[in-house]
Amino acid sequence: MTTAPADTVVRDDPRPASEPTSEARRLWRAVRVPVALFSALLLVGVLLSLGGERFPSGHLEPENPEPTGARAFARLLQEDADVTVARDSASAVEAVERAGEDTVLLVFLDHRLLPEELDALAELGTDTVLVQPSLRALRTFAPGTDMTGRVEDEGALDPECTLSAATAAGSADVAGELYTADDDVTARSCYPADGGAALIGVDSPQGATTTVVGTGTFLSNRDLASDGNAALALNLASAEHVVWLRPDAPEEVGGSEIWELLPTGMLWAVGPLALTLLLLALWRGRRMGALVHESLPVVVRAAETTEGRARLYRSRNARDRVAASLRAGFLERSVPRLGLNTDTAPETVVATMAARTGDDPHHLGRLLYPEADDSYAADDDAMLRLGEELDELARRLR
Repeated sequence: MTTAPADTVVRDDPRPASEPTSEARRLWRAVRVPVALFSALLLVGVLLSLGGERFPSGHLEPENPEPTGARAFARLLQEDADVTVARDSASAVEAVERAGEDTVLLVFLDHRLLPEELDALAELGTDTVLVQPSLRALRTFAPGTDMTGRVEDEGALDPECTLSAATAAGSADVAGELYTADDDVTARSCYPADGGAALIGVDSPQGATTTVVGTGTFLSNRDLASDGNAALALNLASAEHVVWLRPDAPEEVGGSEIWELLPTGMLWAVGPLALTLLLLALWRGRRMGALVHESLPVVVRAAETTEGRARLYRSRNARDRVAASLRAGFLERSVPRLGLNTDTAPETVVATMAARTGDDPHHLGRLLYPEADDSYAADDDAMLRLGEELDELARRLR
């Protein structure tokens, strides 16, 4: 039996069993994978959220940073005025009444408002700026004014008036709809063009001023910095409180299937009706007998048909029928564009067309509704002249 030497010393493990460092290391090894995954997901979420903010879109939307939006103008207004953005007429009325005096109401897209909503806004008696208003809004806010024309983009227009808001701003990109006022209306017209003025200010009986602008382009982010656009916009909205009314589009009616809108009795009748139609088809099919193979008919182009009928007319010298066809086609296309029905009396059609084009009613009557002696059917040259005059008249009506 062998024994250990007397001087042999049995030593313990140098690492204590409850060493804190070892416990922390084991805990880290257990949680490092979930922590890494969570951190990666958090980082990806933050990166995806950068630039993911969605702004409202739409023409002259005060929060829209796109070129057609008006966020830049809204930010300029907020530097010197208390700006309230209203999305419906009720909110606008409440904001104007709460703001009190020294308030300007900016109205955009007023065609989304009902007549009673326009009346409620007009009765507030506050200074109002209408941007490209509808005819209904013109009659409500500025009676005696009318839209009399339109000028396309011809660059900046000069004010040429005494209205301080326009003269201080100078030339601006306000080319659009043009307006005129009756003689008995106190109005100041600025930025004139052929057919009216692009900006007009009308005094209301309540002592307020309604300013009508034929376009909102100069308020957009894209054009606000051009010429005197920013100065004109700020001058028109110069007040302590500004209520910006841009009504939201009406919500679409939907969400229900077509079957949910049908009465229950009709749904129960669909089955018997379908069975009846099936039995009728089988019965008629048996009576008609078997299918007969037939060759397909010849396809004739529309141009060939037209040319064939023209040759027949020419061979019979039927110029009167050709002239009648040309007039009938012209009236069928043009009368609805005048707001008239196809069965409207000839006198009404001629008077309306003369008022639209400025032509002689007597000449239009001979052109469209000839009497027994039709000079346009005398020969081929006269018939061709009829077609040319009808084409020119149609072009001017468009």
